[in-house]
Amino acid sequence: MSVSLFQAKSCICHMCGAHLNRLHSCLYCVFFGCFTKKHIHEHAKTKRHNLAIDLLYGGIYCFMCQDYIYDKDMEQIAKEEQRKAWKLQAFTPTVVSHYQCTMTGIGEKYSTWEPTKRELELLRHNPKRRKITTNCTIGLRGLINLGNTCFMNCIVQALTHTPLLRDFFLSDRHKCEMQSPSSCLVCEMSTLFQEFYSGHRSPHIPYRLLHLVWTHARHLAGYEQQDAHEFLIAALDVLHRHCKGDDNGKKANNPNHCNCIIDQIFTGGLQSDVTCQVCHGVSTTIDPFWDISLDLPGSSTPFWPLSPGSDGSVVNGESHVSGTTTLTDCLRRFTRPEHLGSSAKIKCSGCHSYQESTKQLTMKKLPIVACFHLKRFEHSAKLRRKITTYVSFPLELDMTPFMASSKESRMNGQYQQPTDSLNNDNKYSLFAVVNHQGTLESGHYTSFIRQHKDQWFKCDDAIITKASIKDVLDSEGYLLFYHKQFLEYE
Repeated sequence: MSVSLFQAKSCICHMCGAHLNRLHSCLYCVFFGCFTKKHIHEHAKTKRHNLAIDLLYGGIYCFMCQDYIYDKDMEQIAKEEQRKAWKLQAFTPTVVSHYQCTMTGIGEKYSTWEPTKRELELLRHNPKRRKITTNCTIGLRGLINLGNTCFMNCIVQALTHTPLLRDFFLSDRHKCEMQSPSSCLVCEMSTLFQEFYSGHRSPHIPYRLLHLVWTHARHLAGYEQQDAHEFLIAALDVLHRHCKGDDNGKKANNPNHCNCIIDQIFTGGLQSDVTCQVCHGVSTTIDPFWDISLDLPGSSTPFWPLSPGSDGSVVNGESHVSGTTTLTDCLRRFTRPEHLGSSAKIKCSGCHSYQESTKQLTMKKLPIVACFHLKRFEHSAKLRRKITTYVSFPLELDMTPFMASSKESRMNGQYQQPTDSLNNDNKYSLFAVVNHQGTLESGHYTSFIRQHKDQWFKCDDAIITKASIKDVLDSEGYLLFYHKQFLEYE
């Protein structure tokens, strides 16, 4: 049934000469005809050649059924020929432009978009999003609780409203190369995004997603209540592994050099500096992270004193009330130098002996989406409890003070807080908050998501209601999702 490239006289419509208009190839003879102008229809009727193939996407059209039909063998042939065409393109671009017009050139090959300096500059100077009407509900859809699955539903809401992740899936960027696409979590997420942004308002039933999660993250299987943070990390891990077949994830065998969409958006670099207290030599390591877990006051871990700004002033966009802990306080504690003590001596490469040292964590590379996990569930040998301490968090967050570069500048006496916000790549906007209500043994997860600028909604499984910014900022907060400001667009 296949048509050889060299049998075809030309890859244009044999009736009108056009090479566009949904060109189809007859599967009985060497004939190309456009579908839009019905030239392939006329050929089928005259010659009684009732099967033709769409040269762009590989679908087989039956003129007797007047519909596209699915053939597993043809789809496999199409995928294999597509890979050959892409390989050929790297060596003979002139030939492949002709070759891709035949039945072997199915679909389009996407390349990774890396913004140029000029594009980054345009994004910085044009931060405003396109206006969306206030009554727009596209993307808002409830999720049916399938039996204690609120932990999954709230994370799905956060992921489907992550700006760059949404743009990736809605532009059909995922090209699955798994042997069984039905077991691919990335394919299911792609379907989920289509469901969310289809305009349907009835609650979606995520049974396929739940089944895949149970299959690939067996520790989450069953109808017991699970931890939303644990589900988030498990979901990102499975998505990352299933993206390895993508062109963007070809280097995923090395987790530090993966370029899949999950790592592009969620992976940051955490720098750990261990300083010898004798010779002051510094040993530095950088590890990837998907989220930052922050200790809270009230835990058994000694907490860093509140910041000097907690007297009612504003620090990092947070309105401080006396005695209130802020997200900035938690980040300051996370990035403060910590004395490791005599019981945790480390062999110093300078002293060539075991010495006491200090350890400090800072951000070497910031992710596009920064997720902060407030450690509200404490598990120790003595107690298991939930910490309900209120933590104030801002709508806008500047991560500059917690960068490794800022630490180095301070040590050299050169650090100055940047004043030009347009040129600050470290500014983030809040777009989702996951909350836990109840106790450690019995509770319920809900989430707040930002539909578009200043439009917030509360997602409680199948029920979605309008929320105010005050509702969001007054919530307890368990998982906080921030997106880099200059990469946000709608």
